Amino acid sequence: MNPQNQTPQSSKDILLKYNKPGPRYTSYPPATFFTEKYSEADYVRNLKESNYTKPENISLYIHVPFCPRLCHFCGCNTEHSTDETLIAQYIDALILEIEKTSALLFDHRIVTQIHWGGGTPNAIDFKHIERVMRVIFSKFQISENAEIAMECNPAELEFEHIDLLAEFGFNRLSLGIQDFDSGVLKTVNRAPSKYPVEDLVERMKENEFAGVNLDFIYGLPGQTVESFKENMKRAVEINPDRIVTFSYAHVPWVKSAQHILEKVGLPTPEEKLAMFLAGLDILTENGYEAIGMDHYAKSDDELTIALKNKKLHRNFQGYCTRETTGQVYGFGATSIHQLTNAYAQNIKNTKKYIETIESGCFPIERGYEMTKEDIVRRNVINEIMCNGYLNFKDMSEHFSISVDELIKITGFKAEKLNPFIEDKLLTFNGNALQIEENGFMVVRNIAMIFDPLMKENESQYSKTL
Repeated sequence: MNPQNQTPQSSKDILLKYNKPGPRYTSYPPATFFTEKYSEADYVRNLKESNYTKPENISLYIHVPFCPRLCHFCGCNTEHSTDETLIAQYIDALILEIEKTSALLFDHRIVTQIHWGGGTPNAIDFKHIERVMRVIFSKFQISENAEIAMECNPAELEFEHIDLLAEFGFNRLSLGIQDFDSGVLKTVNRAPSKYPVEDLVERMKENEFAGVNLDFIYGLPGQTVESFKENMKRAVEINPDRIVTFSYAHVPWVKSAQHILEKVGLPTPEEKLAMFLAGLDILTENGYEAIGMDHYAKSDDELTIALKNKKLHRNFQGYCTRETTGQVYGFGATSIHQLTNAYAQNIKNTKKYIETIESGCFPIERGYEMTKEDIVRRNVINEIMCNGYLNFKDMSEHFSISVDELIKITGFKAEKLNPFIEDKLLTFNGNALQIEENGFMVVRNIAMIFDPLMKENESQYSKTL
């Protein structure tokens, strides 16, 4: 994806040209289409139906909404709390939800992914983590090669925690660095890492973790192109398996705390795009390959191999291979269940979530039941977003429909590809679309061409870059 055939200026021009509001496509349709008309009864029916649909594999997501402090940039569903009584009640409810769900799923189905997110899951007492993991291992069949991961805030991470997580079965950790500069972190109300990140990563390697990720955000107040370059250079020196550079999504109409950052002052769009290009150059010149929109992995990483073989996939857990992906069953407040035929989101309010579980009900707040057309579009967009490729004939055969039907369902018009072809971002021969290396910089824009629902909620999205 390193733009070898263009100057940095022309890459910048392309990014500015295509920088418009659009979905991130972590799901299709995006969560903006979820509705409260979707009921608990709908979810129970869809949950049972998921036993008969592909993929058979199971991905489990555990959401811990609690944070010792709230970052101003955060777009996640979190709450500030260190109340041990509330946390214990929450874990009790979460375990009840796991038990209720597992009772409706076929025993022979295999768990290939377990992912803990938040919030700050590593900030709660580790006895709670151990308890939940024991329940999961008792209720499900876990694959020997399962990816068991946690998002960790290094400000709350002790060396002993890493040892315990290895004991509990975890084999991948993502450290939310966001920025190494303490001044930038102070501005966004985030504490710096308690220990040198290099030492934390070394401890993970000593525990033989299969993967170590470092996550960063570009576009935050106080960041400059030069400071972001220093972030990337230090990240390369630490030598994790994967590095992620998320574009800061400024959506103050969704997260009001982000208005604070407006007062401080955000980098200009030009500066933000220059940060992206700087990170791209530094990482790809130092042994990392670009994966999709924002991930970088070493050449021998399973994600890189999957991309080369056009077998990369993406779900709410992030990028994965088609072999490890599964239907996602989420547990905890605000978790989203990503089933083959439906999406269902849990109640966001923590106390209401606990009360609903204790009453014997599934805590469903809203959802969306997929049509056949939705499922076709989801596969098309996923193929483009992950593998940069779409063969119209192969995709239509997969769904036992004609190419004409595929085109009608996606609202595809070949002339919409012309700007991308002229800018040498993709090639199209009438049947197959292939995104060039540079094209991945604007892959969300390309995916939008196959999304006839896009115009309905365009104003609700952040810009694509």
